[in-house]
Amino acid sequence: MIFETERLFVRPLEIADKKELSAILQDPCVMYAYEHPFCDEEVLQWLHKQLASYKTYGFGLWAVIEKQTNAFVGQCGITMQQCHNTLVPEIGYLFKKKYWHKGYATEAARGCKKYAFEQLGFSKVYSIIRENNFPSQAVAKRNHMILEGTLIKKYYGITMPHMIYAVEKTK
Repeated sequence: MIFETERLFVRPLEIADKKELSAILQDPCVMYAYEHPFCDEEVLQWLHKQLASYKTYGFGLWAVIEKQTNAFVGQCGITMQQCHNTLVPEIGYLFKKKYWHKGYATEAARGCKKYAFEQLGFSKVYSIIRENNFPSQAVAKRNHMILEGTLIKKYYGITMPHMIYAVEKTK
């Protein structure tokens, strides 16, 4: 286990999580900010990217499990992302649609922020969110992040403006 919150615990993803991860990454409603749901190969690439991140950085996106039911509700974690020619620690989150609007993304994101500051020693963390992804922007704001700027990403040949949210560790 990486950390726990009131209703959730967070653990590393495993190859055995492919089916649960597919339920997120292959849902067109969940993946609207990516412009497409993932195929099976893209799900495996995503999973292997997280496993590689664990080896490289010691962190990545993790499985989010509801304590009461032991259900795999989503993924949340910290990844290193390119932001204006600099690698920054980013808190990211994707949850199964049936678990939206329950506060899980905010709860997990706040746990990631605390982990980033207290365990990993980061002094600042980011969430880089597509400009049309208002629910994720709301999570960033509830995580006490402030809009710092914008960034253009190209994904599958599509120009995607993103909002850069950040929060610094308080002393």
